[in-house]
Amino acid sequence: MAYQIIFPKEAKLDLKELKNYIVTNFSIEIWRRTYSKVKNAVNNLMTNPEAGGTLSELNVISSSQYRQIISGMNRIIYDIRKNIIYIHIVADSRRDMTSLVTKRLLRS
Repeated sequence: MAYQIIFPKEAKLDLKELKNYIVTNFSIEIWRRTYSKVKNAVNNLMTNPEAGGTLSELNVISSSQYRQIISGMNRIIYDIRKNIIYIHIVADSRRDMTSLVTKRLLRS
């Protein structure tokens, strides 16, 4: 079964921020490679949505609803509802993920 991928507004903003950061600090070519890796990782979820692991940041509340995949230096946080995969966060893995996850996911 193929899954549909949805990028809510916040995840789209994450991609724009990531692009601005990479282009400003590195180069447009690095951004193209990074974006290609992110896109491939997300596309792989359409046929293998359970590929990602659970989030260690949510172990404290025993939540396995949210999953993650790693793409280069980036983490892609998502959840699966029926045949739809919602991408919630696309962020550099060096960010404070506990704060980001708490703010973004647990609030909703």
